[in-house]
Amino acid sequence: MSEVSQILTIKAMDGLALRQAAIAENIANSNSQSYAVKSVDFEAELRKAAESGPDAVREFVAKIETKGPAAPGDDIRLDLEMQSASATAMRYAALTDILNRQMQLARTAVRGGQ
Repeated sequence: MSEVSQILTIKAMDGLALRQAAIAENIANSNSQSYAVKSVDFEAELRKAAESGPDAVREFVAKIETKGPAAPGDDIRLDLEMQSASATAMRYAALTDILNRQMQLARTAVRGGQ
């Protein structure tokens, strides 16, 4: 795995962890009136950073965005939040698996193929 790929994977994992935190906060505050829903949408910006090179990727930081307070009747949809939490967890697990496999390959190379 190239250096850029490793950095991209780690930055994506950081963004997914931040998204999971925002989702958890949304779920915890689902019954609160005038709660401002939070989201983390980082993929497009991370893609742009990747096109600019490794230094841009290193400097990239995902951020939590706060949407305005919900209008009356605009309740948080727990089913959608749970679906988003599940999809985020699966993506995080997939990236973790990729990093683990890369470490196994590196370990095998260091041991001389044994």
